[in-house]
Amino acid sequence: MVAAGALISGTGTNLCAILDGIAAGRLDCAMRVVISNRPGAAGLAHAARAGVPTRVIEHGAFPSREAFDAALVEALRAAGVELVVLAGFDRLVTSVLLRAFPLRVMNIHPALLPAFRGLHAQRQALEYGVKIAGATVHFVDEDTDHGPIIVQAAVAVHPDDDEEAIRRRILEVEHQIYPTAIQLFAEGRLTVEGRRVVVQGPRPPLPPPLVQW
Repeated sequence: MVAAGALISGTGTNLCAILDGIAAGRLDCAMRVVISNRPGAAGLAHAARAGVPTRVIEHGAFPSREAFDAALVEALRAAGVELVVLAGFDRLVTSVLLRAFPLRVMNIHPALLPAFRGLHAQRQALEYGVKIAGATVHFVDEDTDHGPIIVQAAVAVHPDDDEEAIRRRILEVEHQIYPTAIQLFAEGRLTVEGRRVVVQGPRPPLPPPLVQW
């Protein structure tokens, strides 16, 4: 079982998916702490209802990103965290956090990386005119939405979709693949070889690609 800590900034829907997986016994993970940089984040209430300790560490109280990340590291280590999961965390992390948890910081991005990095990935996909979009779980490095890819899932983009429709469709698969990636980590089945993440042993079942015309 892996001891995890989550960093959030908003509603925390991916956090809820992870907590649901833990409660159902599908995820060999103990969520030790949920930390938000915003005191009003709805995800804090979800964590509290699940009995998970929560903390608010406001980034504006620190003189630099590095100082803020040092405070996060202190709180995560105090909670005994081994794996850090970013679940809608709206801050770019620095080497301070990454050095403290090497290849143990995960993120989920609403695009099929390396396409559409950064903010508003769903809008970028819509404006580019792609027929397939999706979500990516990856290890975090010092470049935005760049680290080694663990799991991806694809969804169709329909001709009449708007940004919200794409966002909802991608979110459905996000809630499936993030717990999958965490479980693979918990089982010790992920090996990083350069940019490649190799899954040892049998591949877990993943959602269908949902590409329909």
